[in-house]
Amino acid sequence: MTDDNSKPPEDAPIDDGAEPRDGDKPAASDAKPKLTDEEKAAKIAAAKAKAAAKKASEEAEAPKPPWEDKPIPPERSDAADDPEIAALAEGVAGSVTAAERFAGDLTVWVPAAKIADVCGFLKHERDFAFLVDLTAVDWPEREQGRFDVVYWLHRFSDQARVRVVTAVAEDQVIESVTGIWKTANWMEREVYDLYGIVFANHPSLERILTWEGFNGHPLRKDFPVEGIDTGAAIYPDVYPPGGGPVVEAEQGEEA
Repeated sequence: MTDDNSKPPEDAPIDDGAEPRDGDKPAASDAKPKLTDEEKAAKIAAAKAKAAAKKASEEAEAPKPPWEDKPIPPERSDAADDPEIAALAEGVAGSVTAAERFAGDLTVWVPAAKIADVCGFLKHERDFAFLVDLTAVDWPEREQGRFDVVYWLHRFSDQARVRVVTAVAEDQVIESVTGIWKTANWMEREVYDLYGIVFANHPSLERILTWEGFNGHPLRKDFPVEGIDTGAAIYPDVYPPGGGPVVEAEQGEEA
């Protein structure tokens, strides 16, 4: 027989071996003691020291490249002795006025009158078969010619590139290179449209981004930032070349 007196009281806690639930409050003896301000500061300092030591260890294991550890800006250097420049100077007399290397780029300045000869030589004799880009830069205050016309040439055999630059005055005409690279057609039209530079012997020199009758050249530095109003090509029978839309006043009203 079982002794009923051996049963625990109904209000006594039952230990069923289960883990305490999240909502269960720990006993007072299990509560963690609060850290003092000095102890908190010591823990923070220890964590910072550990992070600094880890960073120092990583930097020691993988040092930065010299250019990243102590960045040094690239310097310009004369490139007259470069093989491409020397070959050009020999192949086209009077073609090289200056040459420099900067940040790995080779640039040569040539007279505008020689541009077709220079480009033809670089393509056929030096294998710069690809005209990457043809653009311009506006220097309105420069005395030796307001614009730079810039040609980017690429050679596939060794991935070499050369930048050809020539200065032209505002009213100066420069020879087209469409007979050397067909892709120059649209490039020269873009330069003509946006800068007003005229290319002689171009097969169809007309605007390509704005319309015929547009007044001005948007990439010139003296072009108004707010733009201009022109509608000559849209309404040629109403507006004169370079003119813009107007609102005609009705009878008895002021415009």
